[in-house]
Amino acid sequence: MPRRVAVTGVGMVSPLGATAQASFDALLAGRSGLRLHAPAEAPKPLSLPAGVCADFDPATLFGRARAGTLDRYSQLGIAAGQEAWRDAGLEQSPGEDRESWGVAWGTGVGGALVFERGYRDLFIGGRERLPPLTVVQAMNNACASHLAIQFGLGGSCATYSVACASAAMAIGEAFHRVRSGAAPVMLAGGSEAPLAYGVIRAWLALQVLAPGDAESAALACKPFQRERAGLVLAEGGGALVLEDWARAEQRGARIYAELAGYGESCDHGNLVRPSSEGQARALRAALADAAMAPQEVDYVNAHATGTREGDTIEIAALAAVFGAHAAQVAVSATKSAHGHTLGAAGALAAAITVLGLHHGAVPATLGEAAALDPECAGVTHVTGAARRGAQLRAALTNAFAFGGSNAVLAFRARATD
Repeated sequence: MPRRVAVTGVGMVSPLGATAQASFDALLAGRSGLRLHAPAEAPKPLSLPAGVCADFDPATLFGRARAGTLDRYSQLGIAAGQEAWRDAGLEQSPGEDRESWGVAWGTGVGGALVFERGYRDLFIGGRERLPPLTVVQAMNNACASHLAIQFGLGGSCATYSVACASAAMAIGEAFHRVRSGAAPVMLAGGSEAPLAYGVIRAWLALQVLAPGDAESAALACKPFQRERAGLVLAEGGGALVLEDWARAEQRGARIYAELAGYGESCDHGNLVRPSSEGQARALRAALADAAMAPQEVDYVNAHATGTREGDTIEIAALAAVFGAHAAQVAVSATKSAHGHTLGAAGALAAAITVLGLHHGAVPATLGEAAALDPECAGVTHVTGAARRGAQLRAALTNAFAFGGSNAVLAFRARATD
């Protein structure tokens, strides 16, 4: 018999703060974590709006020696994972058999900063040997492996690299393992540190990055607005502890929300242009998996990144799935405040949504309601100020990726059990 899946721990490092609660509080206060950023040691001047985790100090968290052995994407991910683990109260469980407990992690570019530093040293600096830990720092599964080692998790340890759907798929697959009984506890999430010169230049070549200067950088990402001009790259990490509901109740754990369903699909049409039909299939699959009627959903944390095409296509998908109820669904795009963390995006969205259900609050899309694009109408956009004291029954998070991969997570509020 399928088990219910509880979210008992939340962790996050974002441009808004070094913890989940600090990031969530900043969102509710309407603050932006975006600023003008110039990559270190760039061969040519480059300065663009970006989401930088300025409050995160790896040397303080790990010590200078250990921090030096980790790529920044692992540093951010381990920090988020540690916070989620502590938050779930699992540090105080000595002697438990964790051979079936596991990790599911997502990242799009993995150790990009380590690779870039190595290439620069080889091709520009004339260095003949790279540091011996280069490979294990840069590999995409490094963060998941570090977390498994730290917490003694002997079950599945898998890393998903599905562009911007990576972390959402990791959480969805972890959900399947807990619900099926294969694992009583899973640590799931994702991290990304894409602010390397080469990565930024690659995204510039696609012509999808928002421009901006020092004065406009904080509001450079404008999802759903008429004047939106592209996405803003960001670094960050997010993590959830997923746990068998009966187990969580038995040990007296705090349950933030229930992860009730997961849906995925492939557009199978174009590597970079999204499809509303493909997205709608993932949305319907998540609702069906959760045995959730569309009318139960009160909030959607949209994937919306601020691109001209992507935002309107996502609204079309929501309209197709929710029908007349779409006008009653609160929608916000928190990337307007923390930027697009690529492979980690689904983890940040999930952490924010879980906290929103727990606290009865909906963060806003930064910007003014008057600036909304009429082509993005049809839902209730939460703009300007957050909604506090909201009665939320259920919420969805969307993660839609280049390559056409779509992942949707469906959560229920704790009070509905």
